[in-house]
Amino acid sequence: MVIDSLKIKIMKAEDLKFVVRKKYGQIASQSILLNQSSCCGEKACGDNTDYSVFNDDYTSLKGYNADADLNLGCGLPTQYAGIKLGDNVLDLGSGAGNDCFVARSIVGETGEGTGLDFTEEMLVKAKINLEKTGFKNVEFVRGDIEGMPLPDNSYDVVISNCVLNLVPDKQKAFSEISRVLKPSGHFCISDVVLSGVLPEGLKDAAEMYAGCVSGALQKEEYLAIIQKQGFSDIKIHKEKLIVVPDNILADYLSDKELDEFKKSGVGIFSITVTANKSIL
Repeated sequence: MVIDSLKIKIMKAEDLKFVVRKKYGQIASQSILLNQSSCCGEKACGDNTDYSVFNDDYTSLKGYNADADLNLGCGLPTQYAGIKLGDNVLDLGSGAGNDCFVARSIVGETGEGTGLDFTEEMLVKAKINLEKTGFKNVEFVRGDIEGMPLPDNSYDVVISNCVLNLVPDKQKAFSEISRVLKPSGHFCISDVVLSGVLPEGLKDAAEMYAGCVSGALQKEEYLAIIQKQGFSDIKIHKEKLIVVPDNILADYLSDKELDEFKKSGVGIFSITVTANKSIL
């Protein structure tokens, strides 16, 4: 299976997961080989997807770990997550561990941090980074967000950074988030959403799926899924327009399609949203 030739509209869920796992595995492996956090900055380890257009700057945050920052996020979920000392925090799609390490700086010695990722190479990278810290209350677990190998009612806070847009079944993902949260728990998620309809060339591009764009939902649909899964007090704390460079768009669109897209008013946005688990 060759990633560049895949078309999202004919893919099954497992094929989409293969695309994501393959791409982020390559990014993690390259980072380990080069032993530097910025290997996937403007061009993610040799592909044409500019992941840095999404990324927010972590460097001023307490707990920031340069080795764990692969420039793959689209927000700062810990900034709005209301994490407290002693909390048990779960990070979905934890990658090399950056958000986990920031969360750990808040929960302290009495709290716990768990990172969940389904890419083996990312877990290897995260565990290498964890070993360097000496933290005993952080762990990284392999698992699928649509079926987490984690117990019910276990976490005070769930966070995620630019990952759920990559999950084929977002309703199942939010259902799982509700399941693992404590009755009093809440989530804070940074993610990519759309305003308007993407051109077919972007929607069909598997590489752009792995780059978080073509897998994104309309903002209203995204928020409706959260509400449908029983969450309350849904609030968007930050919304940022993502400008994908023309040279990246040109890989998927003709000159005419690119011009039409730029005039269409279609927007790609990063949002950071919180919601509480409803107590039945």
